[in-house]
Amino acid sequence: MATIFSRIINGEIPCYKIAENESCFAFLDINPLAKGHTLVVPKTETDYIFDLEDKTLAELMLFAKKIAPAIQSAVPCKRIGIAVLGLEVPHAHLHLVPINSGYDIEFSKPKLHLSESEFADIGSRIRQAIK
Repeated sequence: MATIFSRIINGEIPCYKIAENESCFAFLDINPLAKGHTLVVPKTETDYIFDLEDKTLAELMLFAKKIAPAIQSAVPCKRIGIAVLGLEVPHAHLHLVPINSGYDIEFSKPKLHLSESEFADIGSRIRQAIK
C-alpha cells in the first residue's frame, strides 16, 4: 500500500504544496513545529533516507536547498533547521523548520494549530519567494 506521502504526491490527499520537480515534492507539515514547517520528500517511495540511491539523495538535498531560503524569506527566523527522523511515515523525508533556538526544532514540544487560511497564506508566501 502506498504511503501517505505517495498519496499526497499523487494528488489523492490534499496538501499545501510548496514546490515539485521530476524527483522531489515539498509541502507544508499539517502538524507544524513552527509556521512554515515544510516536508521535502523524494517521489521515489523509500522508507529509510540512507537507502535512497545516491543521485536521489543528492537531488533531495539540492531541492531542499532551494526551498529553505524561501521559507526563511516568508517566515522571519535565524535559520532553517533540518531534521531527518523517518519514524512516523515509512517514506524518506526532510523536515525544514524555521528556528530561532534549538528548542524550536524539538519534536516533543506541542505542535501549532493553524487555520486553513493561515496554511494557505504561508504556502503562498513561500512559493512566491522560491527563486
